[in-house]
Formats: sequence, structure tokens, C-alpha cells
Amino acid sequence: MAKAAKTAIKTKDQKAAAEAKNWTKVIRTIRSPKTGAYTFKEAMVHKDKIKEHLGQ
Repeated sequence: MAKAAKTAIKTKDQKAAAEAKNWTKVIRTIRSPKTGAYTFKEAMVHKDKIKEHLGQ
């Protein structure tokens, strides 16, 4: 299944595929002050701004 998606990206728009590689999914764990339970926040961040995003 992954091979079909990979070839679809190559054949449709190579410029868009190259730009998509510059984005990273960042998952942060955040602890609730009320219950102490952990929740997860997901965000798509440009690879140049990952450290800024994690520094928040």
C-alpha cells in the first residue's frame, strides 16, 4: 500500500512532493494541572521552525 502512495506522489506533482518533505508532524505531551493526566497535541510544523515550536 505504501508503494502505491509513493509512486502516486512522484507521478502527480514532483514540486508539491518536494515541498511536502519540508513539513514534520510534532507531537507534544502536555500534563493537565488539574488531574495530572497527559494529553497529546499534534501539529504540522515546517522543519525550520521545529525548535521554536517546541520552545513554547
